[in-house]
Amino acid sequence: MARYHFPWFSRTTTHSRNLIYIISALLVIVLVFVFIYGRRFSNKNEEQPIGSLPESKAVTAYVNERSEAPVVEALPQPQVVTTQKPVAVQPVQPLAAETKQQHDLTGVPPKPSTESNPKVTEIIAEAMALANEKPSRVIEARDRLNDTLLISMSAKQQAFVKDQLSKLAEQWLFSKSLFANDKLCGSYKVQPGNQLRIIGQQYKVPYEILMQINNIRRPEALQVGQTIKVINGPFHAKVNRSAFTMDLYLQNTFVRSFPVGLGQPGMETPTGLWRVKLNGKLVKPAWTNPLTSRTYRPEDPDYPLGSRWIALEGLEGTAKDRTGFAIHGTKEPDQIGTAGSQGCIRLHNGDAILLYNLLVPIHSLVRVEE
Repeated sequence: MARYHFPWFSRTTTHSRNLIYIISALLVIVLVFVFIYGRRFSNKNEEQPIGSLPESKAVTAYVNERSEAPVVEALPQPQVVTTQKPVAVQPVQPLAAETKQQHDLTGVPPKPSTESNPKVTEIIAEAMALANEKPSRVIEARDRLNDTLLISMSAKQQAFVKDQLSKLAEQWLFSKSLFANDKLCGSYKVQPGNQLRIIGQQYKVPYEILMQINNIRRPEALQVGQTIKVINGPFHAKVNRSAFTMDLYLQNTFVRSFPVGLGQPGMETPTGLWRVKLNGKLVKPAWTNPLTSRTYRPEDPDYPLGSRWIALEGLEGTAKDRTGFAIHGTKEPDQIGTAGSQGCIRLHNGDAILLYNLLVPIHSLVRVEE
């Protein structure tokens, strides 16, 4: 039987065979490509660990840069102080009975007698032995010497006691050192949001003295977690007109004496009780002389008020309801120790700066005595 060839079938078979060859060749090429480049990709991943990628290096560097606690500067924050032992911030009020009592504790010491008091001599010897024995007994020595100021003694004894108390104050007050059993000084751990000014208000002392004893250059440079020395204020002062002296007290503890200039005859510094006026502490304010009506500016070469101005307001005695008086510096240091002012209390400029850093408005009292 003769075979019949279908033309279309023959052509289709040939085309199919060629298509198979082409597909097979393409598969071989793909397998070779995957085999070669797949190994390279795998080896690359094995040689470069994830930790060495640029992103990881950047994160590591950032963590290392922040590993040390940064200095936190106090920015404007709500005026809230958090302490280890919460102490309420006292509101500004008129003179309260508590404040009067506190001032009375510093009260007027007995006038010096003509003869030495043997009891005082004994206490002085004991206190000096304590102070020289070891630093931890400085506070005990201070308190014993301070107690003698309420006992009648000779002028020489009183001068010696005050001189020794002034020297001890350099250790327990005007340094960063803290001593056990000291109720006048303590420590404070700075909390987030604290401001040095508010801390000072809480302890009734200006922030400037906290800067001084803690070697803080700027009030904004507090570090969170930093422990600073604080002082339990307020400070008070007593002016003796006949001796031209001002005695400074921290609460009822004597700190040091300053020579002062006072009002001239006819313009005497009024006796009685004063307090530092609210918003009355100023650095070289403009001043108008009430006698000549001339206004002085701080840049004037003959500016008379010196380095600082601490305004006072009268509370008791002849000082009651009197204003316009102040504690201030002077351009005439030779006037200190004399009656040459228009009623104000003059200080050497360095002493005026120190008082400015210690007295606080409302709470600090100044008693002027004959």
